[in-house]
Amino acid sequence: MQVFFTADSKNGAMVGRRSIRLEYQMSAFSAELANSFIKPEGKLVWNDSLRLPQREFNTRHHKIMGRAFEYRRKSKEKRWGAMSRIFPKLGKVITMSAKEGGDDPDSNAKLRTAIMNARAQNMPKDNIEAAIKRASGKDAQDIVEVSYEGKGPHGVLLFVECATDNTNRSVANVKTHFNKNGGEVVNNGAFDFLFARKAVIEMEKTEGVDFDDVELELIDAGLEEFEVVDDMATAYGDYKSFGSLAQAAETLGVTIKKAGLQRVPNSPTEFNEEQLEEIEKLIDLLEEDEDVQAVYNNIA
Repeated sequence: MQVFFTADSKNGAMVGRRSIRLEYQMSAFSAELANSFIKPEGKLVWNDSLRLPQREFNTRHHKIMGRAFEYRRKSKEKRWGAMSRIFPKLGKVITMSAKEGGDDPDSNAKLRTAIMNARAQNMPKDNIEAAIKRASGKDAQDIVEVSYEGKGPHGVLLFVECATDNTNRSVANVKTHFNKNGGEVVNNGAFDFLFARKAVIEMEKTEGVDFDDVELELIDAGLEEFEVVDDMATAYGDYKSFGSLAQAAETLGVTIKKAGLQRVPNSPTEFNEEQLEEIEKLIDLLEEDEDVQAVYNNIA
């Protein structure tokens, strides 16, 4: 097995990260052994007892796909904890998906994914069925996906994705949030080269499933990165591979907790704690908006 080893800057603890794009193979050493000759800054140094040569690890993928993603995930879980906010957002996506491709999840992949994500958030079955029925109602409003790009406090880049039945309301609210919190909305397309759109599948291990086997099976489906933390794993791929990755994951016996497309920053930026507090305030306001589905950033 091939493993990335980096070091936690706070306590020097080892963090293992597996990837199919590896730059150093540790097949002969365990994490415990590696811990004896790695420094906190992530460099392999000479150890007389082991007689191992110096080698420097590349942690670029860890920063882009690890820390930034972990920050977004944890902060979202904290901010989206209230079911009164998250259920309407999930329901809106279900309704939009059913209206676009029909109310049968077996033949509508987008609806199937929306329902799966809703169930992962413990959305009641009645709520899910009601959201599907709204798509065929006589008074059903058209829900469209729109996105906005903006610069927040201290130059942070924010990509805001919405699902709305009133684009005038959405753009007015988003602009107000930016303008009142040290930011501004920029022209769409300005951040196209600064964020990569990725297919992201979050899954939970079930009894009898080995994540090593899952990783190998997903490679042919378009897997680019595979991150394991305890009993959870996250698979990343090009956005065009979302369908094949999701379908492959469903057949491997894992429990898919969340699946969709996310925007990952190509060059994450570091911010200090004081700056992050101001940035978080704007992100909170955006994510609390009824039309906002996701807010992506370039925070390292």
